[in-house]
Amino acid sequence: MQLIIAEKPKQAEKLAAPYPSAKREGYIEIKPCERFPKGARLAWAIGHLCELQEPAHYDAKWKRWNYEHLPIIPERFDYKLARGKSAAYQVIKKLIHDRDTSSIIIASDAEREGEAIVRLILRLAQSTKPIKRLWISSLTPQAVDHGFANLLEGSETENIFHEAMSRACADWLIGMNASRAYTTLLKKKGISDVFSLGRVQTPTLALIVERERQIEQFKPETFYEVEATFTGYKGKYFKNKKETKLSDRKEAEAIVERTKGEGVVASVEQKEQQEKPPFWFSLSLLQTEASRRFGLGAKETLDIAQKLYMKGWISYPRTDSSFVTKEEASQFPTVLSRLLKQEAYADLSSLVKKNITNDKRYVNPAKVSDHYAIIPTEEAGAVARLSGKEASVYDLIIRRFLAAFAPDARTMKTEVVTKREMDSFLTRGSRTLDPGFKTVLGIESKEVELPPLEMGQTVRIKGAKLLEKETEPPKRYTEGTLILGMKTAGKLLEDELQAIMKEVEGLGTEATRAGIIDGLKKRSYITVKKKEIHPTPKARVLIDAVRGSILASPEMTAKWESRLDQIGKGEASAAQFIEQAKKLSAHLVVDAQERIGQLEVDPSSVPVKTRAKATNKPVGVCPRCKEQVLDRGKFYGCAGYQKTNCGFTLPKTILGAKVNMTEAKKILEGNKTKPLEMKKNGRSFLAMLYLENGELKFEFTKGE
Repeated sequence: MQLIIAEKPKQAEKLAAPYPSAKREGYIEIKPCERFPKGARLAWAIGHLCELQEPAHYDAKWKRWNYEHLPIIPERFDYKLARGKSAAYQVIKKLIHDRDTSSIIIASDAEREGEAIVRLILRLAQSTKPIKRLWISSLTPQAVDHGFANLLEGSETENIFHEAMSRACADWLIGMNASRAYTTLLKKKGISDVFSLGRVQTPTLALIVERERQIEQFKPETFYEVEATFTGYKGKYFKNKKETKLSDRKEAEAIVERTKGEGVVASVEQKEQQEKPPFWFSLSLLQTEASRRFGLGAKETLDIAQKLYMKGWISYPRTDSSFVTKEEASQFPTVLSRLLKQEAYADLSSLVKKNITNDKRYVNPAKVSDHYAIIPTEEAGAVARLSGKEASVYDLIIRRFLAAFAPDARTMKTEVVTKREMDSFLTRGSRTLDPGFKTVLGIESKEVELPPLEMGQTVRIKGAKLLEKETEPPKRYTEGTLILGMKTAGKLLEDELQAIMKEVEGLGTEATRAGIIDGLKKRSYITVKKKEIHPTPKARVLIDAVRGSILASPEMTAKWESRLDQIGKGEASAAQFIEQAKKLSAHLVVDAQERIGQLEVDPSSVPVKTRAKATNKPVGVCPRCKEQVLDRGKFYGCAGYQKTNCGFTLPKTILGAKVNMTEAKKILEGNKTKPLEMKKNGRSFLAMLYLENGELKFEFTKGE
């Protein structure tokens, strides 16, 4: 009998859906069937069950943050069970060692972190049983069954586990050493705050701070344009290369003064322009568009996409590809039929007819690595069943998919040059011939209608005016544009095609970028105002300290990501990578002292945070291990953590509601709290908290 290990409970339910099954305590039993003649068991992790050990595990002196004890470089890296994950682990461990279990199927998300989640559990449980790998990009019953019918050998994905371990260990080394070095050294400068640094986090923050400095240092320059009004249209004065900007006001005023009487149409050029539908979404492109259209944060968009994936309605969202394979293209007729039956898209049936099965703009296996583009699946549900932001993101994905099957947009572009003696004026017009795919996307064409004009035609000049303008500073990042900035390591790309096609070493991966931005918010490095990202004084101090170092270099960090990718492909050594990370960590500690020594900083520029102090007062009895639950400052935690590895905790704040000691005692005594005012997605509601089987539950008050 095979044991299947999924990453999350809902994922496990989807994997079991195509087969006869029954729920058991902590796992699902798949009954004997054609795919599993002997049946199977399907257990699940709860995300990362294992995590790297803390520094104090290796050496007691590393428990305290002390610059003199750096660098922290263990000889080996050990993992431990994460707090609160013991129950899920024990179920999996028991099933692994069950004599009926003949082999293991890793069925977590098909990427490096998913690989690490399950393989670390197998290591911790000391499993020696054979491994197979389920590798799918969709959770539809058809995709799941096809995946189980075509399992990979465990050895085929082992390298991406080494990639994940290399990333985790290298990030641990850089984070532990750089964070402690800069925090302790800045404290000597009078700044009492924790400064978290990271291989991807810090150069990303550097992009934001440097953009802010560019804005502050920007000096606007005044320029002038002369606009003439002719009969039925307007034109702007230009010199060479059709440049309309003038730096000399007197020159511009002189042009205005002499632009009178009549002009002659010197040339009329018309050109039909065809515009192809956009590429399908990778995660970065989806996050960028959702930010632009709806003001959604990067993590918010990813979370919504993940929910849609778990429903089986879209393909795997953590993808860097905008293309699909030929195998996936074979499902297009089914997907189209399903979508066009929905009321929301039925009126597009006459437009969405193009056959793109062999169109390399969309169907290009060479451009698909682990996962193909984010597209609707053959199980796509009705958008009408959703609401709010979830409906908006789903509709965005569907329309982007459907647009590829619609005709190109056709526009007639007209360029007119009108002369008045030696002065030339430029006019551009645009007329839609066929909106094509833009109808699917709901894009309104910008029409600039011009009257019928012929070369040599005389036109009356109604007047001319001087336009005074200023050059504009660079724009602040939004979460969407920052995602693209991370993807391109801060390099500017001209258009969407380059963003997809050009081989650029970026900061982080599709799966991690949203989390990095979210981490910058939580660590008080950035704030978001009206979609724009602003660095805090704390961020400025840190980037002032690391400016010019490897820690602030997007290019250097991007090369690391490239090397990790090589490890995942078996083209580079994980051991050598870790040794380089160890050497770099030691260098960063020495470099930090030199940099902070030269840094001039005003301690008052970073507000001092008041932190909740741990009183360690008993609050009640732990429902799991019966030890005392103590006031730990930021939360209430079980005193049996060290002794029994019990990870039971109660938050002091949940969805904006404060859980004081009185309410915490009620919860631990098996009672309900008073109605607490909470907020989620901008909506306030009242709910009571209580425990059920050791887990915190909500009970909404009447009417909520």
